[in-house]
Amino acid sequence: MSVPNHSLPLRCWAEIDLAALERNLKLIRASLPAHMRYVAVVKADAYGHGLHHVAARLMHGGADLFAVANVGEAAALRELGPGWPILLLSPLLPEEDRFIADYDLSATVSSADEVKRLDAAGRAAGRKISVHLKIDTGMGRLGVWHEEAERLHAAIAAAPSLQLAGVFTHFASPDEDAAFTALQRQRFLAALDRCAGLRPAELFVHADNSAGIETLPGESPFNAVRVGLLQFGILPHPHSLLAQVRAEPVFSFRTRVGLVKRLPAGTTVSYGRTKTLARDTTIAVLCAGYADGIPRAASNRAQVLIHGRRCPVLGRVTMDQTIVDVTDVPAVACGDEVILVGRQDGAEITITEFSRQADTIPWETLCSVTKRVPRLYRTALGV
Repeated sequence: MSVPNHSLPLRCWAEIDLAALERNLKLIRASLPAHMRYVAVVKADAYGHGLHHVAARLMHGGADLFAVANVGEAAALRELGPGWPILLLSPLLPEEDRFIADYDLSATVSSADEVKRLDAAGRAAGRKISVHLKIDTGMGRLGVWHEEAERLHAAIAAAPSLQLAGVFTHFASPDEDAAFTALQRQRFLAALDRCAGLRPAELFVHADNSAGIETLPGESPFNAVRVGLLQFGILPHPHSLLAQVRAEPVFSFRTRVGLVKRLPAGTTVSYGRTKTLARDTTIAVLCAGYADGIPRAASNRAQVLIHGRRCPVLGRVTMDQTIVDVTDVPAVACGDEVILVGRQDGAEITITEFSRQADTIPWETLCSVTKRVPRLYRTALGV
């Protein structure tokens, strides 16, 4: 593949395949039960893919609700236009309360103090504030404890400037602990039953993300699912209802070879001298390091693709460069493209594999690709 033509040559970059994103949206939509609404989670700059580009495709694809982490993200999303429902997943600072009305947002409510504050903000703005009641069923983070949910629901119902738009919880370990996830679901349903006057059919009722959603009976009150990484082609665990969706990878991470040279056996490589060469070795120094998003934990563990061949990382990843062994790859030269995540000549390194090589998860990997890495957006018409 040729390197895209830019005024300055690219040393390290990410490619975002928007055409693949649109195809994924169609597949996910078609796989959801007819009554299930699509909550598109686009926090952290759409997991590093670029909020505006991704959200515009999601709007076109028919997302029912957008979920972001904070007011700053919501304000950036609102730049795309009015009318799209936006839910803040994180708690508000007191000085942020007024922006809920200014940007027409929905707030997550976990406490009586938040009810009082947001009700006051609604009165000051002369309009009702939309809120989602969050219930803590075992995550131990946000939300009112499930045994106390009835009282907080009653407080919301009694607040004249609040409008309940949704109720939700968050599973702590949906892809690892099915029994605890089932317990959380039971606690959530029991809490809903205790909330007098609650009309689930008129609300967004959501607990599952793309990893957690399994089989939902027809009489279940759940009518929305939060979709995050699956939109970008990162598959949930095999027991998920959406595991059959053959989503395509949207993100690829690339760099180039900056230098090729020969080193004798016995040479120690990189900071800390953690790698000693067992043979005469041809190395390639890559134009990317941990300042770009290659985790330092990938030192002496990760592999990259050059000419479609796997090349192991030698020694510690440094701030601006990474060293790999290209002894067994013929004709590697300065300027050659290197795949950190993605496909090349029939070979592939997935974001999941790349993350495991650094003892982390795809969520963190995507959010760690830094601002100095330009994003190039591909459509059906090209870059």
